[in-house]
Amino acid sequence: MYKLDLPVDLKEASVRERRKNVELQRQSRVFNSKARIIGVDKEALDTQVNDCNILKQNEKQRQELYAKQMLQNDQIACLLDERQKEDILRLNKAVADFQQCFQKREDRREFDLYDPQGLKKELPARISDKDPRCTVSGVQQLLGEDINQPQRQKFQQEQFREWSLQQQKEFDKARVEKKCADDLYDKTRIELDQRAMELQRMEEETRRLVCMTTKEFNMAQAMESFERKRIEKQHEEEDNIVEISNLLQGDLLSENPEQAASAFGPHRVVPDRWKGMSEEQLMEIKMTQEQQIHEKMRLQEEERQRAADWDRQRVQAARAMVLAERQQKRQEKELRKAQDHVNMQLAQAHKAQKAYLDKEVFSNAPTDEYFSQFNTTSR
Repeated sequence: MYKLDLPVDLKEASVRERRKNVELQRQSRVFNSKARIIGVDKEALDTQVNDCNILKQNEKQRQELYAKQMLQNDQIACLLDERQKEDILRLNKAVADFQQCFQKREDRREFDLYDPQGLKKELPARISDKDPRCTVSGVQQLLGEDINQPQRQKFQQEQFREWSLQQQKEFDKARVEKKCADDLYDKTRIELDQRAMELQRMEEETRRLVCMTTKEFNMAQAMESFERKRIEKQHEEEDNIVEISNLLQGDLLSENPEQAASAFGPHRVVPDRWKGMSEEQLMEIKMTQEQQIHEKMRLQEEERQRAADWDRQRVQAARAMVLAERQQKRQEKELRKAQDHVNMQLAQAHKAQKAYLDKEVFSNAPTDEYFSQFNTTSR
């Protein structure tokens, strides 16, 4: 009735065997605590390591930027300190000059009390018997009495009042001048800033024009120097030739026989008739000397003008560099403010996200009973 020796279905057996092997492999993976707990995703770790390196690099760049800014701040502090010291020195010098000019020793109110020439300036107690300072009763005035004390005190008070008013006027004048100087300084600083912005836009064009101008100027200078030397050499040769000709043909060497002919022979002259060189020759020599003087003055003026042009160009270049440096410092300051603002926003967002996770997302913490239901089977 029952067929016990049924043929085996190989396909179904292979499927069951495969499922059994897969289940055993899965159980080995699931119930292996080491692979389950320590096993990690290597790609995620590599990504985290890469992100960490990028953050470290950004932090390093930020620290280097902070270091550069600290160096610039130190330089600015040094410059401000030097400027403050210079201002203190000028103020002390002005105070000393003011004291020397307007607060002299002899202008003090109580100078008459310790004047070394005071006794010489005072009148004697009694000049004669008819001294009008003596009273009718004949009582002599004693030494040390101060008869004119009220007048002297009144005069000293009036003098002290004049000094006080003068010092108040000078103080008000100095305060007004200082305010004017501060306003002028602010106005000049604003103009310099505007000029710096214009110079920054013109920097590249100016640099190219300066290079071209320098090259052309150097070539012109070389040609001019060569031409000047040639002309100077030619003038010197012409002057030498003219000088030699004048000396050879002049009366000094030729001793013109027509005006100094002697009866004792053609080789002799009469000393009292020979008058030396003529007026035309003297005027020619004088004109040549004046021309040489004018030429030398012209060359000196050209050299001075070239030196002044070079100095002006150097001053303009230095001023442009200072203005560019100020503009760069202002840009760096604005960039630092923007970066601080972004960092503050990121910190606030991170703080808000952390509060949200702590209060909303992870509000229900799992217990041991929750974890005990796992790892009971492979499924």
